[in-house]
Amino acid sequence: MFHLYKKELFVILMLIMVVLGSAADLLHDISEGADTAHLAIELVLILVSFTLITVLGVGVWREQRDNSRLKQELAARKSEAAAQSSPEFLEARHRLGELADNQFHAWGFTDTEREVGLLLLKGLSFKEIAVVRDTMEKTVRQQASALYRKSGLGGRHELAAWFIEDFL
Repeated sequence: MFHLYKKELFVILMLIMVVLGSAADLLHDISEGADTAHLAIELVLILVSFTLITVLGVGVWREQRDNSRLKQELAARKSEAAAQSSPEFLEARHRLGELADNQFHAWGFTDTEREVGLLLLKGLSFKEIAVVRDTMEKTVRQQASALYRKSGLGGRHELAAWFIEDFL
């Protein structure tokens, strides 16, 4: 899942390089007898960079933890729903899934768009879909826009309505 945080990890790497370079320069300046003000500035740069590394690292860790928790919750909900459903309901759900997949093929959706479309029909948010698919929320939004455009539908609600309007 680290690919979701390329920018953050790149910034962390650059900050580590700043800390290492500044530390080496600080040691050199100490041995050369540089003035106290210069040494203080370099020390502050090291401390600020280290603080930023920590803040970014903790942020990435928390996002990964939250994403993992969300995946577990979604899996648990799916298991609960399957356990509580009658055989007739499970059969109807399966048939509705086949109908959706066939219609997605007719609309010319890519495999990714079909997967996003099914997750939208299941009611997942863009963030939840991004977590499930290990991608960026922005990417999911773009894929959703593409499938709405291809289907000629105006959004998530019209997509859901297209599949259930004839059943009610």
